Amino acid sequence: MPGKFITLEGGEGAGKTTCLMHLEKLIRQSGIDLCVTREPGGTRTGEKIREILLDRGNIDILDETELMLMFAARSQHLNELIRPALAADTWVLCDRFTDATYAYQGGGRGISQERIAELEQWVQQGLQPDLTLLLDLPVEVGLQRAGQRSTPDRFESENIAFMQRMRSTYLDIAAREPDRVKIIDSSQPLENVLLQIDHIFTDVLAE
Repeated sequence: MPGKFITLEGGEGAGKTTCLMHLEKLIRQSGIDLCVTREPGGTRTGEKIREILLDRGNIDILDETELMLMFAARSQHLNELIRPALAADTWVLCDRFTDATYAYQGGGRGISQERIAELEQWVQQGLQPDLTLLLDLPVEVGLQRAGQRSTPDRFESENIAFMQRMRSTYLDIAAREPDRVKIIDSSQPLENVLLQIDHIFTDVLAE
């Protein structure tokens, strides 16, 4: 079976970690070779960039710098890990990808979608996820959940208006690309959220 590229997206408190672990289990139990990774990160260089981006002390990072750091980490990630895995017919399951850049740096920061698209084409050369699961819930609910975890990082510390713009951008992407992006209502109880994932994964295997 050819390698598939699956990504998970969503705002703060959407339950990505739990859902990622559940989907990883489903894929591995199906006997499929799998590589699990994340963005920003996934490589030694990418993880160093991740530390810079998430550090709450780095309040002086310009929006443009943040955007370029995201794509710098992504370029390393694609060439060092994602493309080789897919070429070997290994599935790749990634916690966030370029949709997050459109949502956070585009919607949240206000960087133009056209500028992001230019970098996307340069770095990705047309490579897109085969499937994206968007874990969606009201911003207020997500922030309440996230507040019960550890100290918020640089992005988790953003205000509610930023988060609202981010969520709206995610939903716009899903509306434009319904075949790729599947919305998961993550405001529901966990068992219902995981059941939604089960149904989507069953459809993927049947393709």
